[in-house]
Amino acid sequence: MTHPRWRHWALGAALVMLLPIVAACGSTSAGAPTKVVKVGLVTDIGGLNDKGFNHLAYVGLQNAKHDFGIQGDVVESHSGNDYIPNLTNYATKGYDLVIGVGFLMATAIGTVSTQFPNIKFAIIDGSGTDANGNDLNNKNVESLLFHEQDAGALVGAIAGQLAKDQADPKKSNTISAVGGISIPPVNRYIAGFQWAAQMIDPGVKVLIGYSNDFVDATKCAGVANSQIAAGSDIVFQVAGGCGLGALQAAGQKGVYSIGVDTDQKTADNSVICSAVKRVDVATYTAIQQVVNSTYHSGVSSFSLENAGVGFAPGNVTLPADVVAAEAALAQQIQTNQVTPPDTIATP
Repeated sequence: MTHPRWRHWALGAALVMLLPIVAACGSTSAGAPTKVVKVGLVTDIGGLNDKGFNHLAYVGLQNAKHDFGIQGDVVESHSGNDYIPNLTNYATKGYDLVIGVGFLMATAIGTVSTQFPNIKFAIIDGSGTDANGNDLNNKNVESLLFHEQDAGALVGAIAGQLAKDQADPKKSNTISAVGGISIPPVNRYIAGFQWAAQMIDPGVKVLIGYSNDFVDATKCAGVANSQIAAGSDIVFQVAGGCGLGALQAAGQKGVYSIGVDTDQKTADNSVICSAVKRVDVATYTAIQQVVNSTYHSGVSSFSLENAGVGFAPGNVTLPADVVAAEAALAQQIQTNQVTPPDTIATP
């Protein structure tokens, strides 16, 4: 029998395998080869080696290349100034789909999609906006959005129950979150984490800090070390590659940590679980829509209910009541008995 804490993670992991396999090349119509779909992926500044967000998008692209026979190319952005040139490069070359990875690319997607109305675009965690952040609602832009608060709530339930049981390393009744830049996807994770932990243990203290960076691990390590010094003994990183520093800081100080976006238990022995966001599935889905001629503009949403988010176990065997608390909350979210908030509660 599958243990309850594995069920929603297994669902998410199986989703890629269950998506229909469609051959995009090699077939013929009246002797003519089928057109090969070309997809260009533009990473955010975290790059492909962030062991999370951008890497997952790349995995989704590779899965689509394998299943559909598409041409899939990727370019890394090293600063915000790279977004428009990188997106424009693929659009100018007539790619069938151009995917931007990350909320910070929203304005660039808005600009380039307006300039190339006949090219299809998708953006993970955002929409195509003007300079003021207003959605342009361009008919050639699909927004791939997630209920990060669902995943944050699952790991928050784990942290809250550990604190309530005094089963955390220092029994401090204090936990924390290290955010990267304060943007909606990051804050939704933290909002769910805070809400679930305090629902289970109303007395738990939740410290929240930001590195204002998604790349430099030393900055997140600094924030985490400050939180640990203030009593936190469970640190949730929500900062991409930068957050790897928070995980390592937790390990060095002998406390627990929680990974983000993908299963990060290999990043440090301190990782007890990870809040999972299936960026690979979203990327794959957008490509599949173009291959199948079902692409649409507007929002495609990924939540716990459709296995678009979840959690992965870590390096610590959790007590039975902690496992039960996470599984119970997951079931309540999936059946709409409770709805995690998408904004952080003020103290």
